[in-house]
Amino acid sequence: MNVDKLKGHIPDSIIAEIPSVSDKFGVNTGLRLAHFLAQTGHESGGFKVFSENLNYGAKGLVGIFGKYFTAESATAYERKPEKIANIVYANRMGNGNQASGEGYKFRGRGAIQLTGKDNYAAFDKTVDDDILANPDLVATKYPLLSAAWFWNSRNLNSYADRGNITKVSELVNGKPVNHLQNRIDLYNHALSVL
Repeated sequence: MNVDKLKGHIPDSIIAEIPSVSDKFGVNTGLRLAHFLAQTGHESGGFKVFSENLNYGAKGLVGIFGKYFTAESATAYERKPEKIANIVYANRMGNGNQASGEGYKFRGRGAIQLTGKDNYAAFDKTVDDDILANPDLVATKYPLLSAAWFWNSRNLNSYADRGNITKVSELVNGKPVNHLQNRIDLYNHALSVL
């Protein structure tokens, strides 16, 4: 698999991480890498955003996190990412309660938005750095490797091997898949380059 063909299509910093992704998590065929790059490229806004944006207005909070906010309560939290994360991620995914601050500390980061203390702890076991003490490393040093850990933990290579982009997208993004056509387009482009 010649990753040099990707130069000019994705950032050099992402290309530099591909060998570790291939070695550690078996994203080691053109088909697997095309699927992986399509998902990570979409989820990270073209490999530009590696930290979850929680800067929602009241309307967005109710639309996206209606389970946690009403039209009335949302106004007190709009444009306050830390407070928003501490509510929506409290007592889930290994995070403590709202007062612990772990919702924000372990918010989505990386090319597939690794979220929650449990996921950070599991990823931490695959690298030498202390990810729990330094969660920003997921966004700054390991955006692709953390995504590959997530990929591997969901057995996505097996779906990629079957060419099932819809199933891969569902396992990355949930149902219904947001922006499925963009993911398909990115996949087709990556496959043609590789």
